Amino acid sequence: MASVLVPIADGSEELEAISIIDLLRRAGIEVTVAGLHGVNIQASRGVNLVADASLDDVLDQPFDMIVLPGGAAGAEALRADERIKRLLQTYAESGRYTAAICAAPGVLANAGLLEGRRATSFPGFLDPFAGVDYSEDAVVTDGRTVTSRGPGTAMDFALRLIEILDGADKAREVEERLQRPPGQRLFGEESVGLN
Repeated sequence: MASVLVPIADGSEELEAISIIDLLRRAGIEVTVAGLHGVNIQASRGVNLVADASLDDVLDQPFDMIVLPGGAAGAEALRADERIKRLLQTYAESGRYTAAICAAPGVLANAGLLEGRRATSFPGFLDPFAGVDYSEDAVVTDGRTVTSRGPGTAMDFALRLIEILDGADKAREVEERLQRPPGQRLFGEESVGLN
């Protein structure tokens, strides 16, 4: 079974975090939500979230992927945390997946992971980083790095992560149970597809 680490901090975007956690768990993927400084988190819109563990408690666990939700304040907290930077660099060096949505692709860029790569983010969050091949696609996969634009693309992002970790059939199965309209499905007969 694939395993995923989702670090969260005060100010993380709750719609993104919950979409990622929920859809990956629906797929049977083991998800560990880790709070930067304890388990009680106040998300960007005031929703209180409870992490599974503190980041310190899971630093040495061998996850297959690390996924960063956005939210300006949450992403800034992740960017400023040296443990996150080291984790991202270690995952990239060992060929594991790194993924981020909304403001959080800036965390990947700050860790040096987007140089020369195609990526997307919420508008403006990758502007300061030279060397990023910016795209306005909903979800962008470049090698073992996946980025997405924001809350409105969170389901597409999570479905892409499921596809990467457990295949298109599993992603299709999860998506069908979500009751998304046929014209909006990524994995149905009327798929819109992602780059």
